[in-house]
Amino acid sequence: MVALEQVEHHHHHEKTHVHVVNNDNGSCDDDFDPSAPPPFKIAEIRRAIPKHCWKKDTWRSLRYVLRDVLIVTAFMALAIGFSSWFFWPFYWLAQGTMFWALFVLGHDCGHGSFSESPKLNSIVGHILHSFILVPYHGWRISHRTHHQNHGHVEHDESWVPLTEKIYKNLDNTTRILRFTLPFPIFAYPFYLWKRSPGKEGSHFNPYSKLFSPDERKDVLTSTLCWIAMFSLLIYLSFTMGPILILKLYGVPYSIFVMWLDFVTYLHHHGYKQKLPWYRGKEWDYLRGGLTTVDRDYGWVNKIHHDIGTHVIHHLFPQIPHYHLVEATESAKGVLGEYYREPEKSGPIPWHLIKYLLHSVKHDHFVSDFGDIVFYQTDPQLYHNQHSSDKSK
Repeated sequence: MVALEQVEHHHHHEKTHVHVVNNDNGSCDDDFDPSAPPPFKIAEIRRAIPKHCWKKDTWRSLRYVLRDVLIVTAFMALAIGFSSWFFWPFYWLAQGTMFWALFVLGHDCGHGSFSESPKLNSIVGHILHSFILVPYHGWRISHRTHHQNHGHVEHDESWVPLTEKIYKNLDNTTRILRFTLPFPIFAYPFYLWKRSPGKEGSHFNPYSKLFSPDERKDVLTSTLCWIAMFSLLIYLSFTMGPILILKLYGVPYSIFVMWLDFVTYLHHHGYKQKLPWYRGKEWDYLRGGLTTVDRDYGWVNKIHHDIGTHVIHHLFPQIPHYHLVEATESAKGVLGEYYREPEKSGPIPWHLIKYLLHSVKHDHFVSDFGDIVFYQTDPQLYHNQHSSDKSK
C-alpha cells in the first residue's frame, strides 16, 4: 500500500515540507538521506579526477565515428543482400542499437567533448544527428538547459516531473499514454515537436521559447538539415519502395527511439530508493547532479559509449565518453554514499526492465509546494483506466 505523508526536512536550520512516497521499493535501506546537502564541494570531485580524463582526443573520437558508420553501412548492405525473414529481426535490433550509438557520439559533439574544435563538433554532430532525424542545434541547446538545471522541478528539461496541478489537469488519455508502457518509450519524437506537458515550444522552431535570438540561425540550420534527411527518405521510398525503407530505416529508427527513452528515463528515475527533486534555494548544480543514476548495460556499455556512466557525465559533461569509467572510479572516494553503485548486468540488461516498470507505475507527480519533493503515486490512475474500459 502506498502512503502519502508530510515529513520535515532540516537544512541550514530551516524547515521545508517535503512530500514523500513510502513503498516497498522506495524506502531507505539505511539512514542515508539523499536529499541532504553533501559534505563535499564540486571542486573536490574535480580534483579527484586524473588530468588526462579531461583531454579530448579528436582522432580517437573520429575513430569511434568511423567504426560506428562502417557497422551501420555493413548492416544495411547485409540486410539488402540477405533480405530474408529470419535476418530482418536481428538487423532491426542491431541497427537500432547502432543508431542509438550514433546519437551518443552526436551527443558528445553537442557537449563539446568530441573535440576542441566547435566547428568540427558542429559538422560531425549535424551529420550524425540529422541521419537519425534529430535537429542537432535544437536538441543541443535544450540538452544544455537540462544539464544546467538537472534535478530542478520547473527548470529541468529532460523527463521533468509533472507537478500535481499539471498532472490533475491532464485528460485521462494523456495520463494513460504517459504512464502505461510501451507508450512512454516512444515519446522522443513528440518531445522534439512540442516538448513535455506544462512546457511550450518546439526544437524545430527558431522562435521557440527554448532559444535566444542569437541562437535562431543555428536552430534554422539544424531544422533544414532535418528536412533534407526526411526528404531523402521520402525520395528513397518512391525509388526503392516504402516497405524496403521501412524495414531498412523505419524499424531501426523506432528501436533507436526506444533505446533513447529507456536509457534517459532510467538516468533520472527508478532507483530502489526515492531520489529528490529540488526547487528554490534548496537547488544547486551539485545537488541536482547527484540525483542522477549510473546504470550497467552489460555488453551494450561499449556499444553505446558508456552513456550509462552518467553521474560524472552530468557533473562534468566536458569529459569525453572514453574517460567516464575511469573518472567515475576516481571520484567514488569523494562521492561516498551519494554515488549509487549500479546493479551489475548480465550480457543483456534485462534487470533494468523491472525498475522501468515500477517507476512508470508509481512515479506520477510531485507536490506543487516545497523546495525538496519526491515522486508521489496516483492510486486511481489505472483504476480509472479499467473503469473506462468496462464502460465501453
